[in-house]
Amino acid sequence: MATGFDMVIKGGRVLDGTGSPWFQRDIGISNGKIKSLGYIPAEGSNVIDAKGLIVAPGFIDLHDHADHAIMAFPDATNYLMQGVTTSVAGNCGLSMAPVNPNYLELLKAYLSPFLKKGFNYGWDWQSIGEFYQKVESHGTAMNLAPLVGHGTLRLAVMGFDSSTPTTEQMQQMKNLLKQALEDGAFGMSSGLIYPPGSYSSTEELIELAGVLSNYGAIYTSHIRNEGDSLIEAVDEAIRIASENNIPLEISHHKTAGMTNYGKVHGALKIMAQARQNGVEVNCDVYPYIAGSTTITSALPNWVLEGGIAQMLERLRDSKTRKALESEISEDRMTNTNRIKSSDWKGIFVADCPLHHKYEGKSLEQIFKEKGSFNSPYQAFFDWLLETEADATVVLFSMCEEDMRTVLANPLSAVISDGWVTSPDAGGKPHPRAYGTFPRVLGKYVREEKLLSLEQAVRKMTSLPAGKIGLQDRGIIREGSWADLAIFDAGTIIDKATFAEPHQYAEGIKYVLVNGQLVIDNGNSTGVRPGKILRRRN
Repeated sequence: MATGFDMVIKGGRVLDGTGSPWFQRDIGISNGKIKSLGYIPAEGSNVIDAKGLIVAPGFIDLHDHADHAIMAFPDATNYLMQGVTTSVAGNCGLSMAPVNPNYLELLKAYLSPFLKKGFNYGWDWQSIGEFYQKVESHGTAMNLAPLVGHGTLRLAVMGFDSSTPTTEQMQQMKNLLKQALEDGAFGMSSGLIYPPGSYSSTEELIELAGVLSNYGAIYTSHIRNEGDSLIEAVDEAIRIASENNIPLEISHHKTAGMTNYGKVHGALKIMAQARQNGVEVNCDVYPYIAGSTTITSALPNWVLEGGIAQMLERLRDSKTRKALESEISEDRMTNTNRIKSSDWKGIFVADCPLHHKYEGKSLEQIFKEKGSFNSPYQAFFDWLLETEADATVVLFSMCEEDMRTVLANPLSAVISDGWVTSPDAGGKPHPRAYGTFPRVLGKYVREEKLLSLEQAVRKMTSLPAGKIGLQDRGIIREGSWADLAIFDAGTIIDKATFAEPHQYAEGIKYVLVNGQLVIDNGNSTGVRPGKILRRRN
């Protein structure tokens, strides 16, 4: 073994993450960091033979929801087997903190579709800092970089109240945001299709996001509409960033619904123009034509005022049901009309804790089996009551051409928008939780040549690291943390499908997190060297 190194990676083709062509170097690792790039004579048990393999920075997932179940699945094997070493969590306005004890039950119901059922969370934290201290004490195999969710912030102050915040309430939200940033959060995310975040006006968001400008923190947004009003929603996000001079990330950029296909071209042009005007705007994308979210997002925002329990009570009222059917069927919703963009046959149940029998089936199939498809809206409302609206769904509403357009654009990063899980967790989650990064490298790089290998790796490493301000990660260089993904470019591919999603990807040979092997020759080691990363104040 070479003196002075804890581990040596020999003979690999190094893609440093910047987009530059590969070069052949040995990598010497000590104390969790890369200490040497060059020829290192070494042999022994702590030497990885990477001949014929690509050695890349560990992939950084700029948008996922790992925080919701990382304590239940601390080994995060579904992500490590993709080469992901860092997850940016707390997206779409849905973070696990701050917690106001007075609204705790509302928060649990708000986050319920993403939480691991049956796991004892304890809920003994209030701040972002306290939550991630608990995660750290449990241990995690990958790094986590936290965002604070705007929806969770608003809920902690106002519950599910749709009114405009008072001056005092706005100050309370600002104080909670400041505390999260002081605790090391990298920025604030919003989910403007999800109540209570969707109740916010543009002016409210501009005022609150002003806190970010004092910290150099990022604003990420699941924008208000990804269908008919996509362009207006992109404009709103850019305005929020522009007026505060803060970085902007438009989450999982897409267009939903056949009548909106092609709008991504215009949206990307708006982003490019905004950058020329000095707004640091980027976007991200997952390589699938279906999304996944809560079933309640298919309803108009007003129905959820007061929380899930009040929503269910409204669904028991015949007049409210008629009004809902009219608003959705006549396409008068202000948020994206999921039923219009996907149709009943394009909405599949991913997870339904109270009735697992529905998982993997479309709403059309469920209603036909019940003999109620002649009145699909009433069948839908009945089904929401039966399941207590506690379900996630997969929605087929996008087109391949749009996804490829966004993926190929230099402004976009690759993301999963998934969460940590395992094959024994059940359900039919979106396959992106297992296959996103290998799918890009296998299908869209090797097979279809939409991107070069160097371009794709940049979208997974240095681009997301630079966007949120991660230090010494996302690039292979001396002094950087040894987060590394070592894979076979000739065989890497996703295996997860919508029908059988719980399948690990192939081709990832070794993964290191902070210099320790978490994937060894394609197998999890069970080691948990991950860290909670914090923005530098």
